[in-house]
Amino acid sequence: MRVNIDIKTRMVTLIGTPLGQSFAARMQNAAYEAMGENMLYFYTEADSEHLGAIIDGVRRMPSFAGCAVTKPNKVRVLKYLDSLDPLCAKMGACNTVVKGEDGQLTGYNTDGLGFLRSITEEARFNMRGARIFCLGAGGAGRALCCISAHAGAAKVYVADVDVESGKSLVRDINGRFAPVAEFVPAGDYSKLRECDLVVNATGIGMGSTVGRSPLPPEYIAPGGFYYDTCYNPEKTQFLLDAEARGCRIMNGLGMSLYQGVVQIELWTGRDAPVEVMRRELLDILSERECAERIDLLCKPA
Repeated sequence: MRVNIDIKTRMVTLIGTPLGQSFAARMQNAAYEAMGENMLYFYTEADSEHLGAIIDGVRRMPSFAGCAVTKPNKVRVLKYLDSLDPLCAKMGACNTVVKGEDGQLTGYNTDGLGFLRSITEEARFNMRGARIFCLGAGGAGRALCCISAHAGAAKVYVADVDVESGKSLVRDINGRFAPVAEFVPAGDYSKLRECDLVVNATGIGMGSTVGRSPLPPEYIAPGGFYYDTCYNPEKTQFLLDAEARGCRIMNGLGMSLYQGVVQIELWTGRDAPVEVMRRELLDILSERECAERIDLLCKPA
């Protein structure tokens, strides 16, 4: 992929930490190249300490079309924006910022839309009437729990070690979407067996926490459906444990794909090349798998 940067190049950056596991830049830049768009997507690894200054830079620098936002900034970014898309406002979390010609910044949430499209089209999962158990009430958990309630879920259980964060999400779902949410204290897995879908939205299992899971394997209900918002590694410990107990599993690759599709359409005003983006993501996974096998072969016995 060739990247030619000139004075007319429009920039988009992903703000968050950690970002070492992200495939977003390659996926997005492959799409821009296929579209003939003079745009560049790159990473800015930062936590909330300097978030306001970074967002102000996006606002003031003419080359920026906007930015993407990930952990731990999806909720904190809201106070730096000028307006919110109605769905984003109801969710209370933002992962996409679009800059208007006047420098005004508008927040959107494409995570929930990406999750719903992925699980509906790729897993043939019917959200209407479903019972969901979500581990994690941060930005990703908030988005998928809200969109689940919006799409007709009968019950949404929210579990988080941060009690106030979890209860806040429950209040927002019940007040803004539908009265279907219930907070579950961390470590209480008694509701798991009655659920159609169990989601890991904690981020545990990627980056420095590879090999760990937020759910003890003995609580996994055989035959259930387990979903992890992480996609690198392809199978987190959460998914490996579920697979070992005969469960259907799915990672967040499709969620990443489809949320990126919506982002590109917001930043460019054009249809995104979905299959180009999917191929790029699959190529990255294939390359990672090949590299891991080579590393294993090269290790001394």
